[in-house]
Amino acid sequence: MPDAAVIADDTMGATWRDVFGHDHPYDDQKDGIETAVETARDGGFVALEGACGTGKTMLALTAGISLVRDPDSDFERVVALTSVKQQLRQFEADMRTINSNLPDDHRSVSGLTLVGKADVCPYNREGAGGIDDENVYDRCEDLRDRTRGLTGDGPTTAEALTADARSQQVGLADSGSGGATYLETADSPSPYPEGMPESEGTEYCPFYAQYLADLPEDGDPAEAVPFDFTAAGHLTPDDLVARAVEHGTCPHSMMGAMLGHAEVVVGNYYHAFDPTTTGSFTGALLDDSTFVVCDEAHMLEPRVRDLVSEAVGDRTLRDAETELSRVIQPIQFDEGDGRDNARADADLIRGELEDSDVTLSELQSTREFIRDLRDELDRRVTAHLEREHRGWKANLNDLPDEEIPLRDPETPEEDDISEWAEREGYGGGVWVRAETVGAVVARILNEAEDEQKQRAAPAAGRVLGEWYRNGHTNYFREIELERTWDSTEPDGSWRRAYNASLSMHNCVPSDAIGEQLAEFGGGVLMSATLEPLDMFAEVTGLRHIEHEEDRPVVERTYGLDFPAENRESFAVDAPKFTYQNRGSPPSEPGQTSGEGTDQRTADESNQTRQTYSDAIAEVARSPGNVLVGMPNYAEAEWAAGSLRERVDKPVLIDESSGDDATENLKDDFFAGESKVLVTSLRGTLTEGVDYQGDKLRAAVVCGVPIINTASPRTRAVRTAYDREFGGGSGDGGSRGASRGGFEYALTIPAVRKARQAIGRVIRGPEEVGVRVFVDERYARDSWDSVREYLPDDDEFQPVSPDMLSLGLDRFWSSVE
Repeated sequence: MPDAAVIADDTMGATWRDVFGHDHPYDDQKDGIETAVETARDGGFVALEGACGTGKTMLALTAGISLVRDPDSDFERVVALTSVKQQLRQFEADMRTINSNLPDDHRSVSGLTLVGKADVCPYNREGAGGIDDENVYDRCEDLRDRTRGLTGDGPTTAEALTADARSQQVGLADSGSGGATYLETADSPSPYPEGMPESEGTEYCPFYAQYLADLPEDGDPAEAVPFDFTAAGHLTPDDLVARAVEHGTCPHSMMGAMLGHAEVVVGNYYHAFDPTTTGSFTGALLDDSTFVVCDEAHMLEPRVRDLVSEAVGDRTLRDAETELSRVIQPIQFDEGDGRDNARADADLIRGELEDSDVTLSELQSTREFIRDLRDELDRRVTAHLEREHRGWKANLNDLPDEEIPLRDPETPEEDDISEWAEREGYGGGVWVRAETVGAVVARILNEAEDEQKQRAAPAAGRVLGEWYRNGHTNYFREIELERTWDSTEPDGSWRRAYNASLSMHNCVPSDAIGEQLAEFGGGVLMSATLEPLDMFAEVTGLRHIEHEEDRPVVERTYGLDFPAENRESFAVDAPKFTYQNRGSPPSEPGQTSGEGTDQRTADESNQTRQTYSDAIAEVARSPGNVLVGMPNYAEAEWAAGSLRERVDKPVLIDESSGDDATENLKDDFFAGESKVLVTSLRGTLTEGVDYQGDKLRAAVVCGVPIINTASPRTRAVRTAYDREFGGGSGDGGSRGASRGGFEYALTIPAVRKARQAIGRVIRGPEEVGVRVFVDERYARDSWDSVREYLPDDDEFQPVSPDMLSLGLDRFWSSVE
């Protein structure tokens, strides 16, 4: 196999036009590519808003690949990140287009899509070998450790293990017991049986054994790859699995071996911003030789906020306490237990402790702290349920998810759990040392039990340490109650119905985002909905990079360049679609909403809903497929019920579900006759989904999908943004921006969600369609108007509800 790190000389010095995958770029694409290349050469970033159909993916890949192939550039790879699985496929499709249209004397651009073990493990993909989605990570680590153990001493080698696995398969065929049954996945047969093979009574992974057999003692792990991946173009996960299993080697290990040599690596935000993932897998990609592309970058802030927030569940604390006891007890009972195995356990534990800086008394104090912490958690959860849900013990199945704040969300101060610990005499030492103690406990148990697995003590210890170290201004702490069911817990215990977590939310992740972005040599952050770009630069840390590191940040906004006569856009001046105006959604179509309120309020609610029902129905009668976006799934259910009584089209409803169900729903929507698809604006069908051609002719968005402003966490985020960026409480803001926390935390993200849905309609120069916002906040200026946040607001004509039908009829008549 040729050296994976070397690209053929005839590919070097490629201009961006050599790499661009189509005959002619749009004018905006040309400007964007040249801006990105020039900015990256200076170590900078481009923040780019491009309307749907701009060709942003091709733009960013072209800019990055041309830099990688330029001998005068220091860039060695492109790392493309997105939060939407659909967009992973778009990058893969554009890579195929690029490779299909390269000049004849150019080598294919090598690429790789990163996914988790569950997606590439042959056994997990086929439900074989006792591996499934629930245990794949633990089982993988254990099998890898067992495989290495079998090859470590004695005559057994990795080659012998793989040969043995193959011979077990042949032996099965020779036995006449029904013929050979090979494990097959990604339409490719492997040389191994469907069951997990054994050697010396120990299970092992033959795919990993083959990887170890091919791995050079001293050298690049890429030499263990049994095929020329530098000439294979872009490898999707299925491509990788197919090639790996054909050679009997481990796909996930192949992914790691190829990681540093692919010219383009496509992944998700975890691969650059999750501390665990970067620490164990992708950290080598985070340097100044990488050109980074952040797609769907309007989601960068909320996604990274989740990744850099911390939580530890009550069950994890329980398991950590148990693990500590399993290490402590053998030493405590050593003197009274004459059994040889007990003495051996105690001696092993003493030896491990002597090799560490952790003492027995420290183990005991950590266990006592965790036990008392669980008791305090129990007391607080019980008190909350008694206060908010009297009689809760008799109605465990009806309890909702809950947040229990541990401080006033609008007053940054020490949280109640930290204050409790101080009163009980648990100082900073026990918090901070918990991670080290947990790591030692895990090492002892793995050694004693001869089994490598994820232990609870290190995870619990890490979060407890962060709890103590992180401040209270930008971090908000609370108890989260998540609905679950554990029948092993006693009747009447909240633990039967809930898993409670001590959660610590990073309210303002701009520093975490900016620090990670600064590791890259430059790049593009892009989306169809980044405006206002000045706010985006603030919340992602780009402005800090620009000012403190003197690296350029260039902003570009590209609107719809397609023929204006092919589209019509309305902002319907309807009453605000807020809970106060609309009330609760009726449980059945046609049922009166607002039950339990006075008659005037109920009448106003009915009138508001009637206005929206009329507007949705008018848009839904448009020729072709129609997308309806509602603020949440409950309102989507109401809208679908209303439409089924009013339009002569099949009405599909999207519910909160997994990827497979969503893909099936999308396929149903695209197939056959025209339909209406109703979904939540916080679902996955309004972002990153390709509705090109005749797949969508109209979209209507109802209301501004602002999240629950009463949530303690939301109030804490809003307060933190006020303090960080100005315009609200606190010291007036450290960075002088004029907007307040409500706009940063709530309004702008909501408008971006709405714009994402509307943007699905027009994606090419030949496409025809209608875009409709329904809510007075889109239609006119007022104290809570969002019209200023629509970059193309001049296109959205304000119309009264009774004039919408006329406007739609005129447009469809003109284009038909």
